[in-house]
Amino acid sequence: MSVLVTERAPERLPVPRRRRSPRTLAIGGAVVAVLVALHVAAWIGTGMDPGMLVDGWHGMVRFVSEAVPPDLAWDPVVKDGLHACLVTLWIGLLGTTLSIPFTVVLCALGSRAVNGNGAVYQAARGVMSFLRAVPDVVFALVFVTAVGLGPFAGVLALVCNNTGVMGKLWSEAMEEVDDGPAQALRIAGASRAQLVAHAVLPACVPQLVGLVLYRLDVNVRASLVLGLVGAGGIGFLINQSIQEFRFDQMLTYILMVLVLVVAVDLLSSFVRRRLAP
Repeated sequence: MSVLVTERAPERLPVPRRRRSPRTLAIGGAVVAVLVALHVAAWIGTGMDPGMLVDGWHGMVRFVSEAVPPDLAWDPVVKDGLHACLVTLWIGLLGTTLSIPFTVVLCALGSRAVNGNGAVYQAARGVMSFLRAVPDVVFALVFVTAVGLGPFAGVLALVCNNTGVMGKLWSEAMEEVDDGPAQALRIAGASRAQLVAHAVLPACVPQLVGLVLYRLDVNVRASLVLGLVGAGGIGFLINQSIQEFRFDQMLTYILMVLVLVVAVDLLSSFVRRRLAP
């Protein structure tokens, strides 16, 4: 007669709860109190009043009723809108690609993995910070006064702003690269340009290309806003339709922008997936 022996599962011992010290609780309470105070100050400083939004529903209903249905007349609404969307795409494309040479120089000078000169490093970081701090709309206004209204001013504005943003992203990507190959080339007497070309860039090319595609997506959307200040593209038509109280045309242009942004986003996501290891 066989006896079936079953193993008894070991009992789990209760995990002791970690008691937080009074100092940790006090610091956490102080942080929460500061955050609440900041949000209260921000609420008051911005004049937040949900009641105003509720009282203004008549204006929103009137606005929507004038915008719907969109004006789908081919000439001149849809025809001009398609051409303006193409110009907006060109502004974002050139604003991204033309900034790459300047970005390579700045990120090489502003990366500790390549540049060991502290003064040059801080100077490059300062230039990138300045280009990031100034909004692309401000750059567009400056270049509009220099070259006049049109897409050229928008391209120049995006080149300046994108150089600062992408330079920071690229320099941080370079600093995360394995320093072994660069050290070997440095010992062999390679110049800074050779270090960048043969050791740093090959190790982070997929990440850099992914950042370029991300910035292309952002710059296409930014070029829409630049059109509102005279830099051409679909943003100019949206601003013009608002000034003429043609909200049905405005809705048509906004729908075109939506299709353009989604198409660029899908394309960039597809390329990034193909580049992923």
